[in-house]
Amino acid sequence: MASARTAPDGSPYPDRSLPTFERDVRAMFTHIAQRYEWFDHVASVGNDYLWRPRALWDLDRFRGRAEVRDALDLGCGTGELARLVGRRFPAARVVAADFTPAMLEKARERSVPRPGRTEFARATAMRLPFADGSFDLVTNAFLARNLVDLGAALREMRRILRPGGVLLTLEITEPTDPMFARIFHAYFDRVVPTLGRVVGSSGPYRYLPESLRHLPSRPEFLGLLGAAGFARAVALPQSLGIVTTYLAATPTDGLPRG
Repeated sequence: MASARTAPDGSPYPDRSLPTFERDVRAMFTHIAQRYEWFDHVASVGNDYLWRPRALWDLDRFRGRAEVRDALDLGCGTGELARLVGRRFPAARVVAADFTPAMLEKARERSVPRPGRTEFARATAMRLPFADGSFDLVTNAFLARNLVDLGAALREMRRILRPGGVLLTLEITEPTDPMFARIFHAYFDRVVPTLGRVVGSSGPYRYLPESLRHLPSRPEFLGLLGAAGFARAVALPQSLGIVTTYLAATPTDGLPRG
């Protein structure tokens, strides 16, 4: 039976070709949970402080004045996006969910007190433990590249959204400008893994650029959203396309599409 791969320093290195991929991704995030947030700030040169708020600004323009009573942040990590969602929609119940207990613990530690309004749940995107039509908004940041079956996960997110509900997905993507793309890959493919090796986590940060190569292009991602039953969807690049905000709405009549 195939076994999980590890980097020379012993850190986890998920291999998409192995049947243990989902388990190995969980082990990877357990390994980096304590330093995940600050390393992302360093590796992105602080740009991730801008990407999440900009994604929520794009969300406001996309959804108009629709009410948000219940929101789910899926693959919440240390809870950065969930905290922003809670501030943006102070009356909403926000569920922060992740399939890695160590990440959920960090999210709890860093959560802003919202008595009765913030909940935490252990959940995998492939099998969400929520009833159909439970949420008005589902968000996730930098989750899509770690999913064993992106199309199936999008169908699950569509299932738990109410009619007229919105999905927000923020993900690393291929830059839109070819010249800038060369600079991006020189940094993303070489410098970031080197930084990971310095902090004893070469496996996860070698996996990071490899995971980008398995993501669909923007048009392909929009096609997957349509196939999952979303009525309309847009792709909004940020920072010359380093990341993209995908926004998709469910039909207002509640009937499936596609």
